[in-house]
Amino acid sequence: MARRAPRGSWAFAGMTNLALVPLPMINPTEAARLAADIAREALPHADADALLDDWSMWARPEQLAPAKLADGRDWRVWLLLAGRGFGKTRSGAEWVRAQVEHRTARRIALVAPTARDARLVMAEGQSGLLAVAPPDQRPVFEASKRQLLWPNGAVATLFSADEPDRLRGPQFDAAWCDELAAWRYPAAWDMLMMGLRLGENPRAVATTTPKPVALIRTLLASPDCVVTRGTTRENAANLAPGFLTAILKQYEGTRLGRQELDAELLDDMPGALWSRDAIEQARVDVAPELRRIVVAIDPAASASADADETGIIVAALGQNGAGYVLDDLSGRFSPHDWAARAIDAYRAHRADRIVAEVNNGGAMVEATLRVLDAGISYRPVHASRGKLARAEPVAALYLQGRVHHVGAFPALEDQMCAFTGGPLSHAASPDRVDALVWALSELMLGNAEPGLLGYYRALSGK
Repeated sequence: MARRAPRGSWAFAGMTNLALVPLPMINPTEAARLAADIAREALPHADADALLDDWSMWARPEQLAPAKLADGRDWRVWLLLAGRGFGKTRSGAEWVRAQVEHRTARRIALVAPTARDARLVMAEGQSGLLAVAPPDQRPVFEASKRQLLWPNGAVATLFSADEPDRLRGPQFDAAWCDELAAWRYPAAWDMLMMGLRLGENPRAVATTTPKPVALIRTLLASPDCVVTRGTTRENAANLAPGFLTAILKQYEGTRLGRQELDAELLDDMPGALWSRDAIEQARVDVAPELRRIVVAIDPAASASADADETGIIVAALGQNGAGYVLDDLSGRFSPHDWAARAIDAYRAHRADRIVAEVNNGGAMVEATLRVLDAGISYRPVHASRGKLARAEPVAALYLQGRVHHVGAFPALEDQMCAFTGGPLSHAASPDRVDALVWALSELMLGNAEPGLLGYYRALSGK
């Protein structure tokens, strides 16, 4: 069986000259097997293996790193800005593999949004470094050391962008950064760039779905960055049958589809209560001395795969009177799991209260929490008004620069900057925003559902 899928719908045909001819669109796994069988019959075994392991034979042109910048200079960063399913991971892994095999890189950094992402996607993933390597050049993964070791002595170390300080000190001659737009701490990029100083031409590849965060905009404006853009459709031949049809039917033309499938870098939603610029200007790396900390929960009514998320936000009030968003732990969970997650956060952050909306669960919300920890400080809140009315006073705090995000929270910030409160809002069920509103209302507005007086007090800063 071949180790690679062929280039789009191309496969080998002809037993003597190995001419490349287009075949009907077939399953990529079957096409790879066909290519391997034909190539091995037509060529000596070693030559056939070499041909099948040559990524440049199978890759689409957009998946190959540009040779130079437009002005002929060497690039320092290749930003592959593409939609879901484009083949970004494969492109990043193959670039690293080429640097190792050509001996142009011996110390490599692999950085993902979390340590789990680095291992499951970049190292062990279906298109990760272990999967793309030929058997005789496959690295050994030492999980305890977070390292991949190649036979020729090259070493790649896995890092989490959640821990920027781990990148302070090590030196590299190459780096692969995955889902850069989802990194919580942009400082991780700064630390990496300062350590990218070995060899004659240290370079980094960043593979990501686009989001209009400051780091992406900075790279797009950088004279040392070369940018490749691509859409999900471009890799149709290598996606599961029916996936593209189903996903386009649901999301084509929507704001989410334009970002996640067409890889458009979208500006703020017109009429949204929050703007990315305002969030960015108030962002901090570390919170100051804190006065209060709360964990706010907006429980989902169901735990099914297509249910809404349960919003879980950790926020704090500083001694300076400002609000600080410390963590976003939201997701789709069973009641037991969201309760456990919230209580873990309550303990880890030494919070003084859990606040939970009880419109959907009533007394069951508190009961679920107290089964796990009967001693928690808990307060239920009731939503008697619409989401927009509840959110406006909190949005006013952001406009005044009185709320700071400690690090970045991409999923939460996407919801915030898409929330208009209207029925056609992309964030029609903004569960993370709801939890954020409950948390900051509890901390900064005196109660969880401020009236008109509270709204004007927020606007005045009193």
